[in-house]
Amino acid sequence: MVRLDLVRPRDVKVLIHEARRPGVPDRPRLEEALDVLRAELAAGRSTTTELTTRAVWLAFTRFGRQRFDTAPIPDSDGLLFQHGTYAFSGRPMFTVDLTRQFGINDGDGEYNHYVQVHCELRYEPEPALDALGSFDSWFFHDADSDIDDWFAAMAGHLELLLDRGPSELDLYENPV
Repeated sequence: MVRLDLVRPRDVKVLIHEARRPGVPDRPRLEEALDVLRAELAAGRSTTTELTTRAVWLAFTRFGRQRFDTAPIPDSDGLLFQHGTYAFSGRPMFTVDLTRQFGINDGDGEYNHYVQVHCELRYEPEPALDALGSFDSWFFHDADSDIDDWFAAMAGHLELLLDRGPSELDLYENPV
């Protein structure tokens, strides 16, 4: 059982709010994204309640719909859904990785790097999950795509897992 109180931040950050850019709606800063995801996972939940894949997916969809203070270009705010059986932690586990990727620009507005916020759900391997193989799909805000259609298509890849709790859940942020 994965309990929400066991999902803790790797680092404690002090968030300093700066004035928003002119013309940009009041949106959370990129530095707040991991905390926003944690808050969505905690919304309406007891710390002793088992976290199901369905609850994590619904939290991620709420997180994915929220807009952050990003550059107004098509690839500056993306969602990645991917799954497969991998041995990243030393032993094979079926992993569903729900990722939010933000493009970071330098002071001149040019691309500098990306920051990704990950929500990894890991399950003990079993033939039915291994048979799903690997899969990945991107959605980008500010592109000509419908987020609800993308979420519905990705939810179809979770059918075998929705009522289960993951064996492991890892939330983290990293630059790429």
